[in-house]
Amino acid sequence: MLEMLAFAELRDTVRAQCRFVLGEMGQSDLAFRLQSWANIHDRGGFNFLHIHEGCLLSGVFYLRVPAGSGNLVFRDPRPGVLNSFAKGSGPNGHKDIQLRPDDGLLVIFPHWLEHFVEVHGSDLPRVAIAFNAVREADA
Repeated sequence: MLEMLAFAELRDTVRAQCRFVLGEMGQSDLAFRLQSWANIHDRGGFNFLHIHEGCLLSGVFYLRVPAGSGNLVFRDPRPGVLNSFAKGSGPNGHKDIQLRPDDGLLVIFPHWLEHFVEVHGSDLPRVAIAFNAVREADA
């Protein structure tokens, strides 16, 4: 998707933001390429809990988010947190992080962070471009 001429400006923005995040991780010189695809959810559409194995970073850009769209939900995958007695209290308590998307929102997160998309409840489709930053050597 991001290699299409119509998305050149978005591709450049995503690359720059991934480069910034990798720099924050001490990996500013790491060569990477982007993989991307469209997620179009009609009423009832969703994504199961998953990760993006073998990538550097993952993310999504929301093109259209009509009222009734479900949240993007992140889940802490640490077993100790998942089995903790402290549910939802502070940084070491298990709690899903709910992100309500909006048109034009760009989200970048670690590839290992478990996430899912709640059920879409609108008659208008939710349209997003998802992507992964992948090491150039692995591409």
